[in-house]
Amino acid sequence: MGSPLPGRDTALRRPPFKRAVVTGGCGFVGSHLCDLLLDSGIEVVSVDNLLTGTVENIEHRRSDDRFELMIHDVTEPFDILGLVDLVLHLASPASPPDYLRLPIQTLEVGSGGTFNALELARRKTARFVLASTSEVYGDPLQHPQRESYWGNVNPVGPRSVYDEAKRFAEAATRAYRTEYGVDTAIVRIFNTFGPRMRAEDGRAVPTFIRQALAGEPLTVTGNGEQTRSLCYVDDTVRGILAIAAGGHAGPVNLGNPVETSVLELAHLIRELCESDAPITFVDRPVDDPGRRRPDIALAWEQFGWKPETDPRKGLSATVEWFATQLTNIEGRGR
Repeated sequence: MGSPLPGRDTALRRPPFKRAVVTGGCGFVGSHLCDLLLDSGIEVVSVDNLLTGTVENIEHRRSDDRFELMIHDVTEPFDILGLVDLVLHLASPASPPDYLRLPIQTLEVGSGGTFNALELARRKTARFVLASTSEVYGDPLQHPQRESYWGNVNPVGPRSVYDEAKRFAEAATRAYRTEYGVDTAIVRIFNTFGPRMRAEDGRAVPTFIRQALAGEPLTVTGNGEQTRSLCYVDDTVRGILAIAAGGHAGPVNLGNPVETSVLELAHLIRELCESDAPITFVDRPVDDPGRRRPDIALAWEQFGWKPETDPRKGLSATVEWFATQLTNIEGRGR
């Protein structure tokens, strides 16, 4: 995969699939999932309109004859020739700056895009996995968040275009299972980080790394006491594939049950970047969740899944990747 930690085996025992379609396969998580599928012996068709993903994320796979890239907006109907026995629907803007900038597109891919991906799975009699999000819990009143929790979401707030798009996608996925018998599953992904995040992504990890490497002040929102649960991307995609290979309908939480405050995260990233940049505090966004921590008992009981990567080691690998990217950019600019 993109930047695996030393000594880690990123491939799984061969799952029971031959050819998978990954919508959003040029995105951060999607590209890592394409890597894991290929490393597990599964052919991959990545479908992406490159609205927020980049070809660079999968460039290292372009010469692999088991990999195909289809540039297409999944909000428009599409078909894939030949065998497809797994459809993984990840297409969507996922960072706050992206879905706030692209509100209509976010709603469209969560609704029409989900229907089109489900229709593909229905036609092909394929297993379907929806990549949902911890954002369906909103600013949770239950802690940690279990899959049975209905959430605390503002349906008309600035974040609602993403929250409600994913909640609708979950409802559509369940409806296709009950109405048409499609073999579906829902995974709720909590905060995931790693190589291939965009420097201007807007989420805490890439923002703090970019600022620390540039010697700029690290901007912590609010007082920094709000928490996040950080899961390294290799662990996340391993969980997605484990759930795909099982028969559980979900929803299933995927994330790290270890909580970290945003301020603690800023200090840790500053240390890993060997930066003496100051930490400053800025206004906290509207509806920003106060606490975020998954209950992953279901993932462990059903699939034997839990995160294996220590967040500090994962952050070190991510800092190294960002530093290399920055060096390459500076080299091209000379």
